[in-house]
Amino acid sequence: MYKLKESMKKNPSGVVVTLILGVLSIIFLVPLIWMLSTSAKFESDVMVFPIEWIPTRWNFIENFKAVWMSDVPFGLFYFNSIKIASITTLVTLIVSSMAAYSFSKLKFPGRSILFGLLISFLMIPEQATLVPRYIMIKWFGLFNTHEGIILMGMFSIYFTFLMRQYMMGISDEYIEAAKIDGAGYFRIYWQVILPLCRPILATVGIIKFIWVWNDYQNPLIFLYNEKLYPITLGMQYFRTEYSENYAVMMMAAVSAILPLLIVFVILQRHVIAGISLGGVKG
Repeated sequence: MYKLKESMKKNPSGVVVTLILGVLSIIFLVPLIWMLSTSAKFESDVMVFPIEWIPTRWNFIENFKAVWMSDVPFGLFYFNSIKIASITTLVTLIVSSMAAYSFSKLKFPGRSILFGLLISFLMIPEQATLVPRYIMIKWFGLFNTHEGIILMGMFSIYFTFLMRQYMMGISDEYIEAAKIDGAGYFRIYWQVILPLCRPILATVGIIKFIWVWNDYQNPLIFLYNEKLYPITLGMQYFRTEYSENYAVMMMAAVSAILPLLIVFVILQRHVIAGISLGGVKG
């Protein structure tokens, strides 16, 4: 309490903003807390008012069995999403980081013009390219395959721009020293640039993984074989079979977001380091 009073005296506006953001954070977390609570309840207890944030009767095991051991192939959908999101994220990190390295550290004719042209494509909405992408994927023979979904998501102009801006802040002296030691362009990229870019790589990895994991549009359009469905399409089965059972649906939702939480927990220290580094640079 003493420290709070001291902070109010030194920076009252900062304390007020912090309190407001804290209240807003709690409000935003309410749906997540309700989902976690509902996933462990009996269906008859879901709509009880006032809300039982901590269930008095637990039905976690039965709800878990209903999701993972029912006729709905939830495990297959889960595996498909992990496969697509992991491969797409890994390839994006490699391709976008190499492109960013080229645009930030390599000098070649037309570099600025090419980068400006690339950035201009950000103005084109993704929905405007659906028909050309559909034709291209059909022409490549990758329609209704995971490879087609991965191919469309393996390069990102936005993440290339983000990495390029980060790499611009890396001193060229590292590169000059590596050249003196006889390192080539790829060795400099792999052993010098990438280790220095861990914060931005972690940030891009988290965001890309979440985007691909939550992608509903592309699988809906480019996949028709139910055995290839990711979790976003697979959740539709629960809306059909368990439309009146919110407890089971919430258990499926909790299971669906679990990998996102794991990825964030593993990589969060690199993201925080990147934010801190950006604050020092600013």
